[in-house]
This record gives sequence, structure tokens and C-alpha cells, in this order.
Amino acid sequence: MNKSKNFSGQPIIKQVLNFILPKDVHRTAKKHNSDRYTKKFTTYEHLATMVFTVISGCSSLREVSSIMLACEGKINHLGLTDFPKRSTLSDANRRRSSEVFADIYHLLYKRYHRFLSDSRPLEPAVKNLKIVDSSTIPLFSDILKGVGRNPLNGKKKGGIKMHTMINAMEDVPCLIKFSSAATHDHTFLKDLELKKGSYVVFDKGYVDYEQYQKWTLEDVYFVTRQKDNARYTSLEEFDISNKVDDAVLKDEKIGLTDKNGNAFSLRRIAFWHEKHQKVYEFITNNYDLDADKIADIYKNRWQIETMFKRLKQNFPLKYFLGDNQNAIEIQIWVSLIIQLIMLVIQRKAQRNWAYSNMMSVIRYHLMTYIDLFKFLKNPEANWEEITTKNIGQLSLFDP
Repeated sequence: MNKSKNFSGQPIIKQVLNFILPKDVHRTAKKHNSDRYTKKFTTYEHLATMVFTVISGCSSLREVSSIMLACEGKINHLGLTDFPKRSTLSDANRRRSSEVFADIYHLLYKRYHRFLSDSRPLEPAVKNLKIVDSSTIPLFSDILKGVGRNPLNGKKKGGIKMHTMINAMEDVPCLIKFSSAATHDHTFLKDLELKKGSYVVFDKGYVDYEQYQKWTLEDVYFVTRQKDNARYTSLEEFDISNKVDDAVLKDEKIGLTDKNGNAFSLRRIAFWHEKHQKVYEFITNNYDLDADKIADIYKNRWQIETMFKRLKQNFPLKYFLGDNQNAIEIQIWVSLIIQLIMLVIQRKAQRNWAYSNMMSVIRYHLMTYIDLFKFLKNPEANWEEITTKNIGQLSLFDP
């Protein structure tokens, strides 16, 4: 009988939970009084249950309780004394504040963000680059106000918008704010706390001339695209150096006016994108960097789109375990917690794994007693050993 060398005394779900220190959860729960009047289902048990739920891809309370009931002999690895009933999990998602899970995420971010930065293979266009964008998650009810006009027949579906900022070196959110889908993106800019000399990039949906002027006074630099209907006057055209990419068509200083009638100036760069056969117009308050460098900074914006895609493809954000905003936010925060932990596991694995492939392995073997990092290092090891042994045994009967 062949015995696996990848055997572990803990199932994979426990090895994932080991990245979350129970003392951090207990300290955060005490800060928010989230375990007050709680007899059985503590904050840690709630978190462990939601981690299991999100990774396994459960889409209903009944599914969660049924699967965990079947694993009752192993749930002690999750720190649970009993499997949670549907009503228990539903009540916890409604009553326990999502801010507890938000703080747990930020604790994990502080612990692991340096590791994610150090292990990232590619450098961004500039140091201290922050990327801002939002992603709307549609809901099958009118919990939060959706985008657009009300339909003639039926009710308009709601949606929750996740306003996000990431550090380009880390690939995980460092700031998150939730709102209804109908909330305008530019309102998020006032929540950013940017240090002097830092850069921030976002798309043209974040138009806020007053914020642009404030950042200029604070020596904070931004890069974005100019809106198609923007009104401006050309004040000065700059010479384009021979060292600059030929795709730069124009580099100039323009004058604009905010809604209060105050005049201010920005730098405008016209850039030809050969692949898309299109001219892109960028605006910035930085006059020191080369024009093609400004274009490179904007290209880094795609990184946050990749992060949103990874989050939505690998975690169940179509079906929620509650019909209230708090339950929805808890599930999103837990998805973000797992995304961060999985990135740490991916960077620590001594093998180049695609994120979605690694997630599939972990999802389908949550309760399997496999040493996760040994398996990720060499998943074919056991198969090679078995086939080699079989060949050796067969050779005994050869003439």
C-alpha cells in the first residue's frame, strides 16, 4: 500500500485558518463588543464558518449547514464545538457588525502587505503609486439603490458599490468603502489619505476639479484621462524630447475652470495607442515626468481591474447568505480576507501556480489531510513515485 508523503495532521481549511491568529480576532471582537450576549456562536466561529462558506462556494444557508453537518467529525479543526444551524448563521450575519470583519482584514493587511510587496516580480511605473477604482456587485433585490432609471415593469434591482484603493506593489486593497451602486465615484476621493510625493491613478469617472487643486497644493500627483466633453484652453505647448516615445502626439499646459469659477491649470498629454488604434488624452498635475512615463502610470491602472476580476471569478459574490446590507458586507469582507491569504500562499508556494488553479485545488480538498505547501511544491511527486514503483514490480515478472 502506497502512503502519501504529503499527509498532514490538519485538513487544508485549518492550514488556511492558521494565517489568522485567534488572538487578533478575540481582540477585535472585544473592541467592537461583538461577542456580548453571545453564548455559542462567537466572532471567531462566525469567521471560520464564513471562510469555509466562501472558499467552498456555498450559495445558501441550507447548503452551508448541510455540508458542515456531513463534516461534523472534522469541524473541531475550525475551532467549532458544534455545526452552525441556518438560523444561527442568519442571525449572526444580520446582527454582528461587518466592521469587525473589516478590522480583521486590515490587521491581516498590515501583517502581510510587506511580504506581498517584496515578492512581487514587476515594479510599477513609479514608486508610491496608488490605484483607485470601483466595482459594482448587482443584487437581486432593492436593498441598495441601483444605477439608472426605474424600469416600466417591475422593480429596479439594487447594487452595492465597492470603492477601492490598492498599492501597486501589493495587489490587494488598502482602503475600501461600500455604498449604493448609484453613488458617484468621485465622492471616494475625499476619503483618500495620500502622503506628500505619492501618485494616484484612476479613470475619467472620478472628475473632481476641486480635489485636483487640493492635491496640487499638497504635492500629491494624480494621473487620469480627460473627459470627452471637457472644456479647456491651451496655455502652452511643451517640446517633446527625442527620448520620449513617438506615440506621444502632444504635451501641453491647459487652463480649466471649476464649478465655482476658479481658474487652474493642468498638464495634458495626447498619446497614440497603436494596438487600439486610438488617441488617449491624459491629464495630470505633474510637470517633471516625461510624457510617456505618464502614459505608463495610467497603464498600471489595469492592475486593479485584474484584482476585481480575480475576486469575482473565485468567490461567490452572486449569491449572498442574507438579504440585508450588513450580511452582504460581511461576505465581501470575508472574500477579501481569503483573497489576501491565498495571495500569500501563492507567493510562498515554491512553484508558479495560477491563482484560479490553486483555488480549485484548495476548494475541492478543504477537508482533506494534505500538507498544502508540500503538495503545491510538487503535486506530481506521489504519482511519479507510484508509477515508478509499479514499473519496478512489473519488471520482476519479465523474462
